[in-house]
Amino acid sequence: MTYAGVTGRRTNRRGTATRESMLDAAVASLASGDPGSVSGNRIAKDIGATWGTIKYQFGDIDGFWAAVLRHTALRRGDLPASAPADADLHTRVSTIVDNLYAGLSGTDSRAIETLRAAMPRDRSEFERRFPSTAGEFASWRQAWLDTCMRAFAGLDVDPDRVAEVAAFIPGAMRGITSEKQLGTYTDLDLARRGITNAIVAYLRPDSVTA
Repeated sequence: MTYAGVTGRRTNRRGTATRESMLDAAVASLASGDPGSVSGNRIAKDIGATWGTIKYQFGDIDGFWAAVLRHTALRRGDLPASAPADADLHTRVSTIVDNLYAGLSGTDSRAIETLRAAMPRDRSEFERRFPSTAGEFASWRQAWLDTCMRAFAGLDVDPDRVAEVAAFIPGAMRGITSEKQLGTYTDLDLARRGITNAIVAYLRPDSVTA
């Protein structure tokens, strides 16, 4: 019985390692930006596996893409929380902006963009055809909002304004990152300082809006 238990645990560890290596390879394939990489047979070929092996590990292509997204989320972690707990407002905003700017240029982010581009634009169709993948994307919204709320914990900032910032800043930073990737005459350091200063001004307790 003891040997059987040990063997089972070793099998589980090997299975976990297999899953991890498959997910890493899938991220690398998607990060190439090739639209054809968002295909079960193509991804199987790229990661050196059969489609049957992927189905055994993840169920179907929807389960596989959801697992890929969870894999990147675990590696990404709680980015804005890297600012010290006693940091002032400007430092905390700057940390979020800088971390997003760096992260959105990375392999995982490029893979996510490729996958997003291949998914149905209509939300109902997306949720019908890829329920697990859609659910994973949907969960990121609340997780990101919670992360931003924690990032400004202890400061006298309006939570409604933090929610607004949480809603627009990923898209804004994605635009700046796109400028970097495409090549631009815009001073992107200046752009980052500008968006940082604008958010700080908006979140300051004494700021007033119409």
